[in-house]
Amino acid sequence: MPRPARYSDPRRQPSPSQQGPRRHKHTDYTKEAASGTEEDLFALLETVTNPLLLILDQVTDPHNLGACLRTANAAGVAAVIAPKDHSAALTETVRHIACGAAEATPFIQVTNLARVMEKLKERGIWITGTAEEATKSLYESDFTGPCAIVAGAEGAGVRRLTGEKCDFLVRIPMRGTVPCLNVSVAAGVCLFEAVRQREVRSEK
Repeated sequence: MPRPARYSDPRRQPSPSQQGPRRHKHTDYTKEAASGTEEDLFALLETVTNPLLLILDQVTDPHNLGACLRTANAAGVAAVIAPKDHSAALTETVRHIACGAAEATPFIQVTNLARVMEKLKERGIWITGTAEEATKSLYESDFTGPCAIVAGAEGAGVRRLTGEKCDFLVRIPMRGTVPCLNVSVAAGVCLFEAVRQREVRSEK
């Protein structure tokens, strides 16, 4: 006997690929999400007091970039900076993973990351990079002033030249057997340590 029409067969429903790209309810797709330039970055910094920045060194995976943008927005980061080459761009996948952060947090792509880092230091911004081999712990660092935190791509980590441009290198203490964290998780640990320190300072 044929099945009544009011009962739909789930096997005949369109697959996710047939339904088109998934959309996140927190992402406003009517807003434009575009990367900014080096000039945009320094114009922005003229308007920000005690900035907290996130620098991503050759993070190529769009899911990692989207997660980093989401974390950066939650931590109140003024801008996320990345090199133009060998880095993920603001694709729809990035926007989806970022859950609205790609439209709200400036994403700056620069031609020469080392030069931009030097300019940031000239403007009084202290730069701290993350590295497994660093001897100083993240929790021994001071993030209460104007600062930028550098996170590298999974596997490769922060490049040698990028590390040399940092004022400090720190490690996240690991208590298990894995050697490192996903870049978005590492960025979150560092950024929210900065948030914690700044909140404690503001309460004094």
